[in-house]
Amino acid sequence: MQLQSLGYVGIAADKLEDWSAFATGLLGMQVIERGNSGLALRMDDRKQRLLVDRDSRNGCNFYGWEVADAAALDAFAAHLEEKGVAVTREPRAVADRRCVTDLISFNDPMGNRLEVFHGAALADAPFVPSRCISGFRTGPLGLGHVVLTTDSIARAMPFYQDVLGFRLSDYTLAPFKAYFFHINPRHHSLAMIETGKNGMHHLMVEMFS
Repeated sequence: MQLQSLGYVGIAADKLEDWSAFATGLLGMQVIERGNSGLALRMDDRKQRLLVDRDSRNGCNFYGWEVADAAALDAFAAHLEEKGVAVTREPRAVADRRCVTDLISFNDPMGNRLEVFHGAALADAPFVPSRCISGFRTGPLGLGHVVLTTDSIARAMPFYQDVLGFRLSDYTLAPFKAYFFHINPRHHSLAMIETGKNGMHHLMVEMFS
């Protein structure tokens, strides 16, 4: 039931055109869906990796973490419930929007929405970058990594390590506390920095060159 990688990220933003220009003109991602309410972006053989929904909150909506199959997802949901975590089995409409077979959702101690899923859909056509780039390093390593800000690393770490199974890669205590965690050969798929506020610091995507 181990988490394998960061599969997708959802962003809340009210400036869809700015996001579209940034993702294509600078990053080289491919827009595969654009509507009045949202934007979906590709960066490899998956149907989508980044979703931007029109929302005035302007922050991160959700983080999607992948498991191997339906049995692993059921086991992970049962494990969370045993640990006292409130789990929601999301309806078919949400799974379709994420382009996955099935998923669950829950919150971490800071209030971040986490999703665990299996069965990410593959695209029918090859990835076509929007500008000349070497391509994105994904595969078993996942989308990349996310760095969260937190008001208390001491409160967050037990949940991510003992409940979700993240393993410590590295840490620093100065000039601020920062801890880095892995679930696959990527040095870290998740990091946390103690800033006094809860939120998202950055999302990293990696290119081949």
